[in-house]
Amino acid sequence: MSSRSYRFILLIALLAMAAMPLSCSCGDDDDDDDDDAGDDDDDDGDPGDVEGVECDTEVEGLCVLTGVITESFTMTTDFQWLLRGGVFIGNDTDETVLSIDPGVQIFGESSTNGMLVITRGSRLEAEGTADEPIVFSSSKLDGERARGDWGGLIINGRAPINNCTTDTEAFCEAIGEGGTGSFGGSDPDDNSGTLNYVRVEFAGRLISPDNELNGIAFQGVGRGTTVDYIQVHMNKDDGVEFFGGTVNAKHVVVTGVADDGIDWTDGWQGRLQFGVVQQYEDGGDQGIEADNNAEDNTATPRSHPIISNVTLIGSPDSEFSDLGMLLREGTAANLSNVVVKGFNEAGLMIDHNETFDNAWAAKDLNGELTLTNSIIDCDTTTEEPELDDAPPFTVADFFSDLNDGNDASDPMIADPYNQTSPDFTLDAGSPALSGAVVPSDSFFDEVDFIGAFGTENWASGWTTSAPN
Repeated sequence: MSSRSYRFILLIALLAMAAMPLSCSCGDDDDDDDDDAGDDDDDDGDPGDVEGVECDTEVEGLCVLTGVITESFTMTTDFQWLLRGGVFIGNDTDETVLSIDPGVQIFGESSTNGMLVITRGSRLEAEGTADEPIVFSSSKLDGERARGDWGGLIINGRAPINNCTTDTEAFCEAIGEGGTGSFGGSDPDDNSGTLNYVRVEFAGRLISPDNELNGIAFQGVGRGTTVDYIQVHMNKDDGVEFFGGTVNAKHVVVTGVADDGIDWTDGWQGRLQFGVVQQYEDGGDQGIEADNNAEDNTATPRSHPIISNVTLIGSPDSEFSDLGMLLREGTAANLSNVVVKGFNEAGLMIDHNETFDNAWAAKDLNGELTLTNSIIDCDTTTEEPELDDAPPFTVADFFSDLNDGNDASDPMIADPYNQTSPDFTLDAGSPALSGAVVPSDSFFDEVDFIGAFGTENWASGWTTSAPN
């Protein structure tokens, strides 16, 4: 593609983003014609001097990132940033820090499957604001963007996982899907940085059959990492997926993805509060798909997240939108204050004998798998699996009798199916406005409402519903 084409695509796309005005100062008349970033005496140095970062070469005001980058630097709004092919921050040994200022826009090049991978031992410090979110998007024009235009954001950490695919006596590690690097280790407190007010949109490129990239993949990421206010929009595969690790997250928005909204596997033991998944009419599978380990359902550390205040919205008039929650492959979990609405197959299903057996002790649930103080509003509330061995309890009893505070009723959400301007807050008189019991853990905010929202819309302003 020519330099002129790049400039046209990037500038037109940016001008079309009304909430993200173009502010490129790198093309001032006072700048010289060097191939690097200019003569700014910035404390962060010149990004054009960093190997793997080329600025002002193809298009004035554009920095192109390629390959493995092992020098720390900062992305600023002085430039637009293009990911060309797989861009790896760090070398899996030494620390490299990529810092991103509020309002920065990063584009994944569609023709080269641009993607950003933060390797183990390195950090991504992406701290946007509600007024100036950091946006990862497609390099294509507004109106031409689509799911799967580029790769996505992958963060690799050194926290424990249970799916060992490489030989090591020290700890369990694996190789990420799509050649996204090694992850896993022995440090549950590992710190991969900060994601605050970050959007990832139109990603999820197909690498090979059954091998698509997620919007944001947390691969063995530790709980020293901060994740708060993130959105994945219009991804081709899952929205947010946790591959083991212990990372926690708050204020998670997943909209219009073609597969599962929130997914976990490989021993994830983190916490999550305030998450919403909205499926669209043209795609979507499960709201939550939860696994321990598909090859060994008993693998340890066992997936066991603690999750509160989640809203899962299906698309009841579509041929997609299967299950609100699918808990399977031996996962444990403590879920509370969840709202599930509009899924076509059922609101809840539990599958595989190990999932049931791990949750049961003699005559009652043992606390390994629970769902409390939650509301399901689907034509079919629960679905039973087809198993060779009869499980110790039914999914219907799990929801209605074995856990406390669950109800099949209308949560009275303001405008949950609106794909252009959704409103997930609760109407006056909603049964979800009260009755929440939040886990006794300092991570969780004490709230009365069930689901991700009460009457305040914390997703307003920094998220997007753009169809293309």
